[in-house]
Amino acid sequence: MAQSETTMNDQDKLPGRISFSLLTLRIGVGIVFLMWTLDKLLNPEHAAGIFERYYLTPGLGASLMVGVGIVQMVLVVSFLSGFLRTWTYGLITILHTVSTVSCYKQYMNPWEKPNLLFFAAFPMLAACISLWLLRELDTWTVDSWWKSKKGTVATEDEPQPIS
Repeated sequence: MAQSETTMNDQDKLPGRISFSLLTLRIGVGIVFLMWTLDKLLNPEHAAGIFERYYLTPGLGASLMVGVGIVQMVLVVSFLSGFLRTWTYGLITILHTVSTVSCYKQYMNPWEKPNLLFFAAFPMLAACISLWLLRELDTWTVDSWWKSKKGTVATEDEPQPIS
């Protein structure tokens, strides 16, 4: 097989590889957010303590944490399914940016236990930003499926699946 034929075959596979890569990023980020959401729903006292320590919001009760957890669960399920990508990917990115920045004290002393683990926030933030920037190419989503069923023409906010 000639070199140009191999290159063409690889280029034909690129849209599927991109879609799969973005799906795996979305699932990876979604798992972390799902666990944080479940913490608010199943262990609201712990979640309130996290908010008090890192977000400087003392006195949040368990009831409020459950309410936040319910709203966050809707966001996480929407994000995982690729629904309203511009909004859900953007909100997830903003939430994770706030979470990452709020832990600045842990970054200043990385060798104190368990502060080194906080550095995992940076590659996850990069994944969130990448998902938002490449949202039109993330075609294994509810949005893409919905648009293909309706037979509508793609716009920047309403992409069609890549064939």
